[in-house]
Amino acid sequence: MAPYGNPQPPAAAAPFALEALTASHYPAIVELWEAAVRATHGFLAETDIAEIRAALPTAYLPAVALFGALDHQGRLLGFAGTAGDMLEMLFVAPDRHRQGVGSQLLRHAVARLGIRRVDVNEQNPAATAFYLAQGFRQRGRSATDGAGRPYPLLHLELTGDAQP
Repeated sequence: MAPYGNPQPPAAAAPFALEALTASHYPAIVELWEAAVRATHGFLAETDIAEIRAALPTAYLPAVALFGALDHQGRLLGFAGTAGDMLEMLFVAPDRHRQGVGSQLLRHAVARLGIRRVDVNEQNPAATAFYLAQGFRQRGRSATDGAGRPYPLLHLELTGDAQP
């Protein structure tokens, strides 16, 4: 696998389309979210995963504009949620990591939706490396996440005219 700073074209990646997502997609989003979190967020306690999962369809997902990458069979490969100029969430199915899905979601969010900021868990170095390789720079840090849980966040911002 190529490091984030040395991208390679995806090998045999299935084509996908970016589409707006609605409440009808929530079950697939929650399923993908949990799979992605279990693959990348080993620092989260089981109780926190359960709490967040329960709040996704009622609190978190309705609060953002959602779009996702769907393959030709309609399978959700990844999704993102935005609010204002903030990327609130970006998750990719574990079997699609490092195949360009996250990069395409991020490029769309920046170019079409004006995203300039994102918070990333400090304990998720792969996600931090991904955003830094895409032109984001750290502008701050919080000791807890947005819900006050003990998971520090790095506050990142896209600098100048940088485009992922």
